[in-house]
Amino acid sequence: MIYQLLPRLFGNKLHNNIPYGTIEQNGSGKFADINEKALDGIKELGTTYVWYTGVIAHGTLTPYDKEGLPANNANVVKGRAGSPYAVRDYYDVDPDLAINVGDRMAEFEALVKRTHQKDLKVIIDFIPNHVARQYRSLAKPAGVKDFGEGDDQLLSFSAANDYYYIPGKTLIPPSPKSDVQTPLAGLMQQKYTESPAKATGNNVFSEKPSIDDWYETIKLNYGMDVQHHSAKHFSPRPELWNKMRDILVFWTGKGVDGFRCDMAEMVPLEFWAWVIPELKKVNPDLIFIGEAYDPTTYKSFLTTGKFDYLYDKVGLYDGLKRLIRSEDHADVNDIRKVWQVESAGFGDRMLRFLENHDEERIASAGFVGKAELALPAMVVTATLSGGPVMTYFGQEVGEPARGAEGFGGEDNRTSLFDYWGIPEHQKWMNDGAWDGGRLGPEQKELRNYYVRLLQFAGTAEAVAKGQLWEIPVGGNMNKRMYGYVRYTANQRLLILVNFDRHYRMESQVQIPQEILKNRKITNVVDKLSDLKLNDIKENTIPVWVLPMSAQILEF
Repeated sequence: MIYQLLPRLFGNKLHNNIPYGTIEQNGSGKFADINEKALDGIKELGTTYVWYTGVIAHGTLTPYDKEGLPANNANVVKGRAGSPYAVRDYYDVDPDLAINVGDRMAEFEALVKRTHQKDLKVIIDFIPNHVARQYRSLAKPAGVKDFGEGDDQLLSFSAANDYYYIPGKTLIPPSPKSDVQTPLAGLMQQKYTESPAKATGNNVFSEKPSIDDWYETIKLNYGMDVQHHSAKHFSPRPELWNKMRDILVFWTGKGVDGFRCDMAEMVPLEFWAWVIPELKKVNPDLIFIGEAYDPTTYKSFLTTGKFDYLYDKVGLYDGLKRLIRSEDHADVNDIRKVWQVESAGFGDRMLRFLENHDEERIASAGFVGKAELALPAMVVTATLSGGPVMTYFGQEVGEPARGAEGFGGEDNRTSLFDYWGIPEHQKWMNDGAWDGGRLGPEQKELRNYYVRLLQFAGTAEAVAKGQLWEIPVGGNMNKRMYGYVRYTANQRLLILVNFDRHYRMESQVQIPQEILKNRKITNVVDKLSDLKLNDIKENTIPVWVLPMSAQILEF
């Protein structure tokens, strides 16, 4: 059970929210803000792992000159705070997150220790496909070579190079989409020079990346000649592989328990097949989660690539989003396809979620506008398999991501790129009391629902290890109504979800003997509400589920 948070936003108490505001104007959360009380609130949601997003030092426009950490060039940084996915020093943490910048690594280590003391484990990002344009490690251990040191920049590709080059060309950073000047316009007057230009992170082999490209990043070279049919040059092993292994070993040594591997499919499968076993020699209990979007490659990344878990975005998330939004083509068949076809045989290794830093907030105007409308989908997310379930900070109190923060714009997402206060989350934070003291009644009810659901799903044997039986369509069930039984010898759960906005779900579900094992149903209790059903006849459970709601019936 994973809880994702950005320390920069999670602990920020300021409410100014000035578009493109500086850290002084808008504030920044710190490692120290995530104290014992905050961790208790996170753990209350059934959490076992906390994914701290944006820990590693990345490109930024905020200078720390006294510590020898200058600001980066505004032409190759997104927003004022910068993207956590444009790492500028793989051996350092983001100085924004420290109370005392000189002690920033010690403050991170203290957070890891606090987290472990609460019997929670720590995940951080590993971004293997690209780094910031101005990558330079000031904190690297003695003897470690920076990326690009020793590269032959006259060659567009060499298996011995860390980067790909566009020889004879100078990088031309893109211009902003709008002619309207932002507060960063003055900073962008400072020229950025990169010659020869390097290939951009999203496989753009041109000196002119567009504003929609990952122009703030440089693509890393694992020995694959991307421009020539992705020809592989893995023998001898490229030095970059060793550098990336050493980075993972470094963070494992800091007490990190797992890595969420960004854009895993853009890095050769052969690298993962080598590096993950290498790290498991250091700590056999490490977990690796791959961000992946191509269902045809899932199995190979889990078997050959040795990943423990993969994202389930393209299958379950996309199908549930259509159902939540009540789109014309929304159909519970999307749920069926996920477990019967797409991830058949490895559903327990798919990470499921309804929000993360890349996706729209459920309560945003662009998604559905009301967090409660996603609760049936969250029940499916939490119970369809025994795989990991993730919640994004603020999801549990209906954070709508309103406002144009800066580079992030009005896009229904909480910005990765800007300093900002997160208003609904701040009501739970309550100026550092972490007691939900400023939440409204509906928000308290929403959070309590998440607490109850996630605590139950995280400890239920039938969810963790049970088989799945789909209930037959009956009564008035339509393409927006679905049910299934998760069961073991010790526990049986009937899970019912109604995505219909207008009609209650009504049916009679006769439970087969293969599930009951000659037992009779005597007690039925909804684990989400404590409602009890009586008078069960002939092992048939009456179904009566209100629109846009769900039940988990233990029998």
